[in-house]
Amino acid sequence: MKSSGFFKVFKTVFPIILGAAIYAFGLLYFIIPNQLMEGGVTGVTVLLNYAFSIPPALSTLLLNIPLFLIGWKILGGKQMVYTGVGIASLTFFLWLIEKMISYQWITPFQTERDFILASLYAGVTLGAGLGIVFRFGGTTGGSDIVARIFNRKFGFSMGQVILAIDIIIIVASLFFIPREKILYTLVAVFISSKVIDFIQEGAYAAKAFTIISDHAPEIADQITIEMERGVTLIPAIGAYSKQAKHMAYCVVARQEIRRLNEIVKSVDPRAFVIINDVHDVHGEGFREE
Repeated sequence: MKSSGFFKVFKTVFPIILGAAIYAFGLLYFIIPNQLMEGGVTGVTVLLNYAFSIPPALSTLLLNIPLFLIGWKILGGKQMVYTGVGIASLTFFLWLIEKMISYQWITPFQTERDFILASLYAGVTLGAGLGIVFRFGGTTGGSDIVARIFNRKFGFSMGQVILAIDIIIIVASLFFIPREKILYTLVAVFISSKVIDFIQEGAYAAKAFTIISDHAPEIADQITIEMERGVTLIPAIGAYSKQAKHMAYCVVARQEIRRLNEIVKSVDPRAFVIINDVHDVHGEGFREE
């Protein structure tokens, strides 16, 4: 039982540590060498490095300790445990990678021309790191703690608080870096957000079919027989006709979209079909935990 509990915790903690390592690498390998920016409290550490040459590891630790303690008091220890893991991991890997760069074991990607390339790779690495951390319930501290506190105390949404912090930091960065670097930073932020969403929602994507038809039971039978996919029949009433009918709901892999459409049209060419993206599908026929 103890080993099982330890393994369960390890499966959560290890990805948070890995994600923090990737994030630290992206920050020191792509962002800082090319004078780009980052949002949140991490952006403050980058600004402090540009303005006063303060090591990011040190400023990350000093900024996050009071935020962590305030968050622990207001939000409770349970919500802050994995945040503590994220903060500690990020601080450690920032320190470690800084040392590796100073010993010339790693040469940062620094360019005078290909800033778009630096922005793209910065976005991918930062997004991948944060996406892994978020997916397993952790954070790297900073603005996320502030956002949770403002949400709990004043009712502001976390998105509003994080956006406000990012705007303040980006405006402040205009005093230290050229304006075009801000524009490249926005490219990195956009890419990062997309990568975070991709990792959060799951690498496995499928399609959900909602089929509205007078012949929905027959369509469901054909899908079950020919594709061996489960189908759910949902009772419905047409708002215009007031007639009772069924909706068929089915989730299939992307490569099965054409086959399912063919089955629907063969049974009822007039069927109304809605197709939606779905992510992170679990269960029989899909990904099993």
